[in-house]
Amino acid sequence: MSSDFLVLDMFSGGGGLTEGFIRRSFDFLGHIEMDRNAADTLETRLLYHELKKTDDGEIYDQYYRGTLDQQRFFQECKEAGVVSSPVINKELSVSTNHAIIRDLQKRLKKEYHRSNVDVIIGGPPCQSFSLAGRGKNKERSQTDPRNYLYRHYLRFLKEFQPKLFVFENVPGLITAKDGTILNNVITGCSRIGYHLDETPHLLNASDFGVLQDRERIVFIGWKKENKDLQYPDFSKNAPAGKIKDLFMDLPELQAGEGMDEFQRYNLGQPSRYLIEKKIRNDIIGGIRHHCARMHNERDREIYRIAIKKWNESGHRLNYNELPEKLKTHRNRHSFVDRFKVVDNNSVSHAVLAHLAKDGHYFIHPDIEQARSLTVREAARIQSFPDDYLFEGPRSAKYVQIGNAVPPLMAEGIAGKIEEMLNEI
Repeated sequence: MSSDFLVLDMFSGGGGLTEGFIRRSFDFLGHIEMDRNAADTLETRLLYHELKKTDDGEIYDQYYRGTLDQQRFFQECKEAGVVSSPVINKELSVSTNHAIIRDLQKRLKKEYHRSNVDVIIGGPPCQSFSLAGRGKNKERSQTDPRNYLYRHYLRFLKEFQPKLFVFENVPGLITAKDGTILNNVITGCSRIGYHLDETPHLLNASDFGVLQDRERIVFIGWKKENKDLQYPDFSKNAPAGKIKDLFMDLPELQAGEGMDEFQRYNLGQPSRYLIEKKIRNDIIGGIRHHCARMHNERDREIYRIAIKKWNESGHRLNYNELPEKLKTHRNRHSFVDRFKVVDNNSVSHAVLAHLAKDGHYFIHPDIEQARSLTVREAARIQSFPDDYLFEGPRSAKYVQIGNAVPPLMAEGIAGKIEEMLNEI
């Protein structure tokens, strides 16, 4: 059943934040995402949710299992009359904003007979605000045009006048360009009639039950006229599980093994965490995207050293501790923690889009496998359910997962937004 609350979804990515609001039954005017692969992922997921409302769910199951290709999947959805909210695959810019706004306003009046939405959600791409990225190229981070994508967000706030908005980003936004970006966001919101707390609120995904230490700024703003509203109190819900609970039912893989296509779970009972958090889906009966990268034997030997050290002592490998024959980097002073093992007995460190480039920072904790994480393992750490399909090549899937708001976290945020809207 649809909510009475209408959302405009900006910088949607592969749909992590979107997923949380869908779970709370929000309706969507549209979704804006410039990356073609992420837009395809989002469209696939939106159709999945629409199919769930009908008796046509088998169409998605067939696509997931590989008996339908992508083109045929979309065609069968069309023939069944299954339509999702539109995904606008365009870059937000000065030259495109007007046409996007005009088309959305037409749909708003035609389909919903109104002139505004209830909520705008999203966060501009965060690479230019990332502390890690800034550390690698300080000069470029100062001139990166992505520093100013928030201006498009403000433009849409002004045009669609939502009651509330959610703006998510990395903690590095606080100090980006010596704090001027943060100040511009706050003052920009104020000029168009919105209250935004001057002190940013940092939320950690692990407090929403996600098996990941992932801290993000989550701005929540509202119209100044709603003076009784306050930033919500997010109660902490520590994860009731460990990384080993996420991986226990997945087929064990050596480097280069596995496949992107459908494969069955391991035999045996899944962990309680997988069931309670609805990550595992026994209706479909298996997984996609569980294919290990091919690694050379030198890297695998480094992985084994890093895993052994971590599992035995709880200490991270310092690159300078490696035997000389395994060292290939001239830089021995910075990024000495470039090989990092996921903690099997706790929560993971934050999953990043950098996983698309190499897996050294996300090493599987099993020394027998000695490899980096698969797409499905990274998705599980981010709390994406197993029936979530990611479109595009493997590198694109890693980027979508690394940039996403974990769905469990998004669902918690959406619940508080719903409570706030009910107060207005």
